[in-house]
Amino acid sequence: MSEELWATVDTYINGVVIGRDAALEAAAASAAAAKLPPISVTPAYGKLLHLIAKVRGASRLLEIGTLAGYSTIWLARAVPPDGRVITIESNPTHAGIARANIERAGLAARVDIRVGAALDVLPQLAADKQAPFDFTFIDADRSRLADYFDWAVRLSHSGSVIIVDNVVRKGAIVDAASDNADVKGVRRFNEQLKSDTRVDATIIQTVSAKGYDGFAMALVR
Repeated sequence: MSEELWATVDTYINGVVIGRDAALEAAAASAAAAKLPPISVTPAYGKLLHLIAKVRGASRLLEIGTLAGYSTIWLARAVPPDGRVITIESNPTHAGIARANIERAGLAARVDIRVGAALDVLPQLAADKQAPFDFTFIDADRSRLADYFDWAVRLSHSGSVIIVDNVVRKGAIVDAASDNADVKGVRRFNEQLKSDTRVDATIIQTVSAKGYDGFAMALVR
C-alpha cells in the first residue's frame, strides 16, 4: 500500500462524509497561497475532532497550534452559539491568516485567537481563573508536547477530552536512539502519558493523505 492510495481513499471519504465546503476550502487555499507548512489536519480528521467535541457536548474548547485556522473552524462549528474556542498561535502572520479565515466562515464571535508562545499563554489562562475546558486539541511543537499536555490537563475538568496529534511520526517513536527533536519530544510525552494517573488514554495509528502517523486521546479522570 502507498501514500498515493491513502490520498485517493481520503478523497473518496471526503466526498462521502463532507462534500464541498466553501469556508474550509478557502482556509486550505489561503494556507497554500501563503506557503504555510502543509500540516493542517485532513478534512476527515477535522470532522472527527468536530464530532468528538459534539458528542462530548463541549462548549469551551482549547486549541494549541492554530496555523491557518482550518481545524479551528471545525472546532468552532462544534460549540453552541454562545460557546468559545481559545486557540493559541505563536506566529503573528499565521494568526492573521487564521483570523481572516475564521471571519469568512462566520465564526469570529466564537473564537479567541491568542498570539504568543503556548507556554507563556497557558499559564495566563490559568491565572485568569476561567472555567475549565471541555475539549483540547494539541497540534503544535512536538518537542514540548509533554508540557502542553500537562497544562491541558490542569485546565480541564473530570470528563474533559484531550487529543494530541502527530504522535507516531511514521513509526519513528519506536527508535529510542533517535536524535530527532520531534521524536524525542513525542517519546517524552508518551512516557508521561504512560504514568499519568490524571487521565485514561490510548494512541491510534493512522494513514491518510498526510501519510503515516497517529494521535493520542485522553479522558481526564
